[in-house]
Amino acid sequence: MGRTPEVIVEVRGLTKFFNSSRAVDGISFEIYRGEILGLIGPNGAGKTTTLQMLLDLTTPSSGEIRIFGLELMGNREEILSRVNFSSSYISLPLSLTVWENLVVFSRLYGVRNPKKRITELLKIFEIEGLKDTPARRLSSGQITRVCLCKSLLNSPEILFLDEPTASLDPDMADKTRKMLKKIKDENGISILYTSHNMPEMEEMSDRVIFMDKGRIIAEGEPAEIKKKFKSGSLEEVFLKIARPL
Repeated sequence: MGRTPEVIVEVRGLTKFFNSSRAVDGISFEIYRGEILGLIGPNGAGKTTTLQMLLDLTTPSSGEIRIFGLELMGNREEILSRVNFSSSYISLPLSLTVWENLVVFSRLYGVRNPKKRITELLKIFEIEGLKDTPARRLSSGQITRVCLCKSLLNSPEILFLDEPTASLDPDMADKTRKMLKKIKDENGISILYTSHNMPEMEEMSDRVIFMDKGRIIAEGEPAEIKKKFKSGSLEEVFLKIARPL
């Protein structure tokens, strides 16, 4: 018998109202140590709101979030020091250089020997030559790579990644996916991953959750989901959910 996987994130009955609109409707799920959990759904499904609640950027209307066995409410600083986040839609202070931005973030996370860590990450994402470039002169793909560097500064135990390759060219997107899988395997980190790129989600995810209208409508390994919906790919499943017959 295999070992029971360790639960790193536990969500129970999570609900969020915006005025009278229910953006997230009583969802419950777990994230296990060392897995990539894909969060999938059409626009308006509640994915971003769920991520914001997990990062304590938005307060739930009801429900419970436990991370590392601790309630997020009341243990925010301790939990978030061990977590990080990246998105293709983050804005950086435009007047600061790439290096200055990463130094600021490294101080916020209390990174030891930040110069060494920043240098390592700039090399991994092939942007060493941009370290003295102000953020306002970066392309969207370059900003994405800086944000991915930022997300790994503190060697997090959990990564929340929102469309992390959306602005990258195909070659860099492929390198990024391989790098994330390598980091996951070598360090046992857990990743919550969102993307509208269904082949990418199928490649990356150990398990997936499909959301629609604030609710979880399917959860399991990609092969299980495809079997349940009698589909050959997650993309076909997505189309059935987004545009049901």
